[in-house]
Amino acid sequence: MNDTPPSTGKTSASRAEREAFYARIGADNLAPLWEQLHNLVTKTPRSDCQAAHWSYPQVRRYIAEATDLITAEEAERRVLILENPGLRGKAAITTSLYAGLQAILPGEVARAHRHSQAALRLILEGDGAYTSVNGEKTIMHRGDFVTTPSWTWHDHGNDSDAPMVWLDGLDVQLVAMLDASFAESSTQDRQALQRPAGDNVLRYGNGLVPVDAAPAPNLASPMFCYPYERTLASLRALQAADRPDPHLGYKLRYVDPLSGRSPMPTMGAYAQLLPRGHATAPYRCSAGTVFAVLEGSVAVTLDDRRFVAGPNDVFVIPSWATHQLHAQDEAVLFSFSDRPVQEALALWREQRD
Repeated sequence: MNDTPPSTGKTSASRAEREAFYARIGADNLAPLWEQLHNLVTKTPRSDCQAAHWSYPQVRRYIAEATDLITAEEAERRVLILENPGLRGKAAITTSLYAGLQAILPGEVARAHRHSQAALRLILEGDGAYTSVNGEKTIMHRGDFVTTPSWTWHDHGNDSDAPMVWLDGLDVQLVAMLDASFAESSTQDRQALQRPAGDNVLRYGNGLVPVDAAPAPNLASPMFCYPYERTLASLRALQAADRPDPHLGYKLRYVDPLSGRSPMPTMGAYAQLLPRGHATAPYRCSAGTVFAVLEGSVAVTLDDRRFVAGPNDVFVIPSWATHQLHAQDEAVLFSFSDRPVQEALALWREQRD
């Protein structure tokens, strides 16, 4: 053991001496903070996430190929991951979130399972397939926003006569960072139903809740299906009464009717309407955000690139990336991000130029 006290000398060591010191302390699992501080505590976010755009017509061809290559039963979940070009190999669309496009053909079932990751889905194509969550089935239609909260049993099936495709969003990377991933498969393909289909919407979606209703242990909304027709009606009502926000157009957030918070604690979801010709003022926020176009088309402009996204296209805006949206036709957008986590930790910021 070396009892020599720390040196108080001011002589600057050579680079070679410092590197030798770093090598010695590295053998004991130590490292000098002063060599890394500038990368750890940055003046503004420095994300490996990049802006990216996935054209649905192009991706849809790959989805069709995937349905020929593997069954839903074999794959368990037949999904094409939307990999951010700056995060390749990490199954990530932002540094904290996963996204993918899932397909299920007529007659197929994606068997029941549950996991600690929370999931959301936005229906892009088809009508009439279902998701069952904790013993209740919801029939899905294009534009519907459906959740499967953390550790809830869920399965999917397609009893319609056409393929169904939806956008999946999960907090996979966030849960992995916390080393909190757990999963369990059911012995049954379809879980036993305990309530009528659509019960959650009727029970919680009409401005009323059961008198003794209390938040669930997983802090998730008891309403797990948010029908698109209701979302669109709310956006239209906002449009009829107010002027569009210069930076956001008309934008609403999905909420838990019991708490007013996000439907799930780790992911927030939003619906946005941009009138034809409306161009938003420059905007940025600290939450990397995934968008899907439900109606119309929108030109997306960032500092280093521009693209046009049409119906069912998906695009991602990284944290603190200044961007503008220009609706070429009236556009309706869905988006999701980790904003609820950032807000809970007092980290979320935005800038409106």
